[in-house]
Amino acid sequence: MTAGHTTDEPIPTTPTIAEAAGKATRFTDYNLPDAGIRPLFTTESVWQAWLDVEAALARAQAKIGIVPAEQAAIIEDAARLSRMDTQRVRRALAEQEHPLMPLISELVRVAGDEAGGYVHWGATSQNVMQTGHALLLKRAHAIVSRLHADVVAIVADLAEDNADVLMAGRTHGQHAVPITFGFKAAGWLDELVRAHQRNNLAIQACLTVMMGGAVGTFAALGEPGPHVQELIAEDLGLDPMPVPSRALLDPFAGYVSALAVASATAARICADVATLMQTEFGELSEPVPDGSVGSSTMPHKRNPKLTYDVFQLSAEIRALAPAAVEALVRPSEADGAATALMTDVLERSLIAMGDLLVRLRRILGGLEIFPDRMRDNVRLTAGLISSEAIMIALAEFVGRDHAHAIVYDNATQAALAGRDFLDLLGRDPRVSDQLDTARLRQLLDPAAHTGLASTIARDTAWRARQYLSARTTTPA
Repeated sequence: MTAGHTTDEPIPTTPTIAEAAGKATRFTDYNLPDAGIRPLFTTESVWQAWLDVEAALARAQAKIGIVPAEQAAIIEDAARLSRMDTQRVRRALAEQEHPLMPLISELVRVAGDEAGGYVHWGATSQNVMQTGHALLLKRAHAIVSRLHADVVAIVADLAEDNADVLMAGRTHGQHAVPITFGFKAAGWLDELVRAHQRNNLAIQACLTVMMGGAVGTFAALGEPGPHVQELIAEDLGLDPMPVPSRALLDPFAGYVSALAVASATAARICADVATLMQTEFGELSEPVPDGSVGSSTMPHKRNPKLTYDVFQLSAEIRALAPAAVEALVRPSEADGAATALMTDVLERSLIAMGDLLVRLRRILGGLEIFPDRMRDNVRLTAGLISSEAIMIALAEFVGRDHAHAIVYDNATQAALAGRDFLDLLGRDPRVSDQLDTARLRQLLDPAAHTGLASTIARDTAWRARQYLSARTTTPA
């Protein structure tokens, strides 16, 4: 049985990850679509984002008379990478060893002497660079959020469609009580929705315009400074930074940490899939396309390739969170090492998260489910998985503690001596005096002891769909 869920592809099927990255870090990169985050952080894309900020700065200053309107229009027209001599910029980068000045100089050259005199007015490099990166973060997060929402929709279907599919619940690696696969999927779903909410909340504090000048005091722009910052924010679809200090990097650390937690949720789900895909379980399988080779020497192998990729990618993302937090511990009003570290961590986290979610969507959207094997595994212990049901029923007559001791004695004999649990219970007068054989058989039916598993599965699927629906109908 295959899940058979489909979602609208939010990203192109080409290029593949290998094509977009220029190499295959994982061999599944050859046939998985790139999420579209890598192109956002190419040198050319970053430069254009900075130029977009320079254009917005000129437009804002023109609105309040700092820059003549006609000169601002010239700057806006010039602030396109297609008009730049990028080789000139690259040569200047090597000479000046400054990330932005060569690009500003090229913008000045393209804009001409008069308009060029107003380029970058009252701003410092980090103002433009950080604001430009906020634009890129917004676009990258939109991709992550969309992929994540796809996964939520897929798992909502899994929870509802399998609400009644019986399987063994397991704690500490051992049979616990019966559950349904829909209930297990509901646990995944509940965590996925919270991760989606947490990511969307965390990104908001990152999407700001910082235009306070050298240290954030608006010393160069003076009283109009905050208004200029507000106008730029409105123009670019961002928020103005209340204290535009270059030292404030905690929003980014919070976002990277939220991505790390979300990646851990993905890894937990894949740990379930990989475990239940093991030969001894045989209850689930990630999609294994025709022609996929598991081993060069063992033709029968169906290895969990995609789930293992998720483990690796999640580990990479989680390992980046401490680096993001470390970047916060810096003195004074600016530290280039801290901002460079944070920029690198953000880009790497987002690219890895895109790769992870593409895989998670593929795994769960094509998940193979084997209900017959699940039922067979429930019955492996010949009724012991329902010992709690016997104990609860017996407790009505002898009290819970005494009932536990009685059932424990019989369960231990059944497990260690290979005796039939039902037979042992029926022969024990402490049990048979209260519960006849027909009642014992009824209690030992694992399907009768799943509690509210099916209801929880359906309710969780409904709530997740309501959440997704509210997101698509609420104005941005």
